[in-house]
Amino acid sequence: MRSLFACVLVLWCVGFARDQLDSYVDATVLPVLVHATSPEVRDRNGVLLRAYTIEDGLWRMELSPDQVDPLFYKMLIAYEDKRFYQHGGIDPLATVRAFGQAVRHGRVVSGASTLTMQVARLLEDGSTGRWDGKLRQMRLALALERQLGKEQILAIYLRIAPYGGNIEGLRAASLAWLGKEPKRLTPAEAAFLVSLPQAPESRRPDRHPEAARIARDRVLMRMVQAGVIDTETALAGQSDPAPNGRHAVPQLAPHMSDRAISAGPGRYDLTLDANVQQSLETLVADHMASRDPRLSMAIVVADHQSGEILASVGSPDYTGTVGQGFVDMTQALRSPGSTLKPLVYGLAFDRGLAHPETLILDTPVQFGAYAPQNFDGVFRGELSVRRALQLSLNIPVIRLTEALGSAHLLAAMKQAGTKPQLQGGAPGLALSLGGLGVSLQDMVQLYAALARGGESVPLRWLSEREAEAARRILSPASAWQVGHILAGVTPPALAGPPGRVAYKTGTSYGHRDAWALGWDGQFVAGVWIGRPDGTPVPGAFGGSDAAPVLFQALERARLKSVPLPPPPPETLLVARAQLPLNLQRFGPRQKASGLRLTFPPDGARLEAAAGGVPIKLRGGVPPFTLLVDGAVGLSGLYRPDFITPPMGPGFTKLSVVDAQGNSGRVSIELQ
Repeated sequence: MRSLFACVLVLWCVGFARDQLDSYVDATVLPVLVHATSPEVRDRNGVLLRAYTIEDGLWRMELSPDQVDPLFYKMLIAYEDKRFYQHGGIDPLATVRAFGQAVRHGRVVSGASTLTMQVARLLEDGSTGRWDGKLRQMRLALALERQLGKEQILAIYLRIAPYGGNIEGLRAASLAWLGKEPKRLTPAEAAFLVSLPQAPESRRPDRHPEAARIARDRVLMRMVQAGVIDTETALAGQSDPAPNGRHAVPQLAPHMSDRAISAGPGRYDLTLDANVQQSLETLVADHMASRDPRLSMAIVVADHQSGEILASVGSPDYTGTVGQGFVDMTQALRSPGSTLKPLVYGLAFDRGLAHPETLILDTPVQFGAYAPQNFDGVFRGELSVRRALQLSLNIPVIRLTEALGSAHLLAAMKQAGTKPQLQGGAPGLALSLGGLGVSLQDMVQLYAALARGGESVPLRWLSEREAEAARRILSPASAWQVGHILAGVTPPALAGPPGRVAYKTGTSYGHRDAWALGWDGQFVAGVWIGRPDGTPVPGAFGGSDAAPVLFQALERARLKSVPLPPPPPETLLVARAQLPLNLQRFGPRQKASGLRLTFPPDGARLEAAAGGVPIKLRGGVPPFTLLVDGAVGLSGLYRPDFITPPMGPGFTKLSVVDAQGNSGRVSIELQ
């Protein structure tokens, strides 16, 4: 009653002391009109990826007029302040009506607060029950109307109105209670959002769903009376299920969002696609759900033509503690295993050291104290460079690395925009087998250069950052040759026939990291699996663990399949016999007179002895390596005569390879 009496008193003052009132209002000091809003990260289409609370854990989100359904505005004005656009902050007619109703009923039946007065109360967090507080709100409302436009006042209301709990403002309320942006609302949803600020705690749908429904339905019927909607629409809205719980605010791309807001609060627009990001986060979570919780997985997908990252998943569970989900494994330095081999081959093609049809030796070799071995311990003799890359053999790529120079390989990686970290001092030959640290995002950037025909464009994830100039690391022909070879690798089961995706897998030393990287005609992707603490994962392989996920990631990223490009005109597509002589074989060739096994003779039948078979050599350059049926039997031999390890009865192939790759072989039968 006191508040209503105060309102009438003010109206009387307006009529009899207008000049004094003008001075009184003009002297009003406005409170702070700018309020902190939740930092936001959005995707390439403006879709919210992630938001963060502000001080005191509040959700208060920026909102522009075009982000609100027009129906909500109509309902809000009709329900709260139907003469909002006619009055100057105080509605005299509403005040007189409220006063008359209070006199007749002896209690307050309806209020006289305008939307502007509600904004004044919210700005000062003032009381509505005390007459002095009401007078202050009226004075501030008049001042707001004089200094701000109607749309500005309405925008403040929509930003700071209480919606229950730690939720302020229409947009945060729509996301929390409806799980959607307020741009498209049903009549029932709009009515619910109009009703909630009147009693935000007693109508919270997560605690008082029935009260929330009743309040919503009341607004719908009032809208029929106001002519905003018809009766049929109102009844249909009342039959809609009312909100009964709280939705989580979108929390996509948490690691990349954290990287974005590390620069400070505000709004950040990323190159990510929310749909692709959501799909890949689900893929990672589902794939890792039944596996060791200490394992992590990361995926990066990018458009290799523009350099824009479309999705980046740093772990299966951002909040997980056992698997250190808070660590963004797209940025962690890890050993890339065999995934650097395509770059080595591309550089060798560029420098005229090899061609896909060039023959290269996969035989024991030693460079000083370094004697590389294949992953399976088997040597395959002479084979084509194409096949050596497809089989991911170690010895052929080490031979090429030695000819190129490890420093040139490292320089090419840096030219591609990656930031490799050496584990020791100067780069050694093991560099091409993963003997350095590099991030998944950098490896995807390197593969994007292969996909772009040898041109590297640094990947970017902030929309405002302009694309950088491309830098060439390989010729178009060499890059295409590498891609053509990798496209011939048999895909994982159910991934379709070869030729659609060029891909390479890798497993680092000790099974610590499983990798798969590849591309099609538009997208490039990389998958990493391992433990963030770097401990071994027994049985982990890039081919069996990471490759299937790579193909699924590319499938989810693309709207349509884009084929790999045709060869550039300058590409040399000939059989080995048509190659120049220096490209028909790489490195030292096997010489028939260079190394011979003089004992045992080829085809000999010998008695199986417990002490092994004597071997005698002529020629060759030590150290020698003995292979028994393709597997290393002895190595580091410097004498031309020695004894093999014990062998059982049956047919056996014995091969001896010297330091220059020359070899001699015999077949014998032990009885």
